[in-house]
Amino acid sequence: MIKIGLHKFLEDINKFKNLKLGVLTHSGAIDWDYEYSLVKILKAGLNITKIFTPEHGFFSVYQYGEEVKENKIFGIETISLYGKDFNSLIPKEEDLENLDGVIFDIVDIGARFYTYVWSCALFLKKAGKMNKKIIILDRPNPINGIDVEGPINEITSFVGLYKIPIRHGKTYGEILKMVAEIENIDIILYEVENWDRSKYIDEIGFPFVMPSPNIPDIKTAIVYPGMCLLEGTNISEGRGTTRPFEIFGADFIDPFYVKNFIEIEGAILRPIYFKPKFDKYKDKICGGFYIHVIDRRKFKPVESAVKILETIKKLYPDKFKFREPPYEFEENIMPIDLLWGNSSLREHLLKL
Repeated sequence: MIKIGLHKFLEDINKFKNLKLGVLTHSGAIDWDYEYSLVKILKAGLNITKIFTPEHGFFSVYQYGEEVKENKIFGIETISLYGKDFNSLIPKEEDLENLDGVIFDIVDIGARFYTYVWSCALFLKKAGKMNKKIIILDRPNPINGIDVEGPINEITSFVGLYKIPIRHGKTYGEILKMVAEIENIDIILYEVENWDRSKYIDEIGFPFVMPSPNIPDIKTAIVYPGMCLLEGTNISEGRGTTRPFEIFGADFIDPFYVKNFIEIEGAILRPIYFKPKFDKYKDKICGGFYIHVIDRRKFKPVESAVKILETIKKLYPDKFKFREPPYEFEENIMPIDLLWGNSSLREHLLKL
């Protein structure tokens, strides 16, 4: 049976019972029985005096880009690490000075621009400078630990603080181990045991609950490393619908016309019309597609999203636009460049 970092940490619990600890986690971090990791840590009798939460908040009630305001969870002082500016992403010294260390337990979904791991990386750097214990409870990569796709980023930002491919094939603990080595910081890493890296999370039977408001299930996570690129354009990535990232389109797209010009390996694009209730094209009827992934091992999310963008740009050259900054606390860099990691995709699309 697979052992996640939480299981191994709980076996070692007596080593930490005399420490004052904080926890950086969220409600997506669960165990086999669907109980929150945080609840199991509290039941184990550790002295948890502060809870830190990433983007979207502990219970994922905040939408992307929305300032998170939390005060207490389970009666424990709670500090948000997602506010109005980049400094809000970094814990303050006064929030750490009375702690002996911090436990990280978050769910990553295998894409560079998913921000939770970068919240941990910023915390790791700050806590490391203050000589705090850093305890990382690792988890499998939900979309497998082998497949890698997309460029390594040249631009660093909150959607890619260190240099890795878009679909990185790593666990979040492996990324933080890399960060710790670069920054020369000691960590305690509880690795995953008995995980077949070729398997997706549903193939090993481990439960996956929505880690953020727009990743409702594993199907969304599979398309996300590509379809999140649409955030850098005026094409809706399906936010405001019940199937974000699986649905995409715009109010100027005729899906039955576009379907003649695009084919995606491992997936079927079903022409649809939809009306987002928030975000791009709120309350407007859009033409677009639902991506049905029928063979996840043939489907390449990043390559597929690039094909989609190329097709829309060619067919609607006067309607297709790039989103302007600001985006994820960057005021001057084009969002598509932040997501792709450099300007090459934007420059390529502009030439079509």
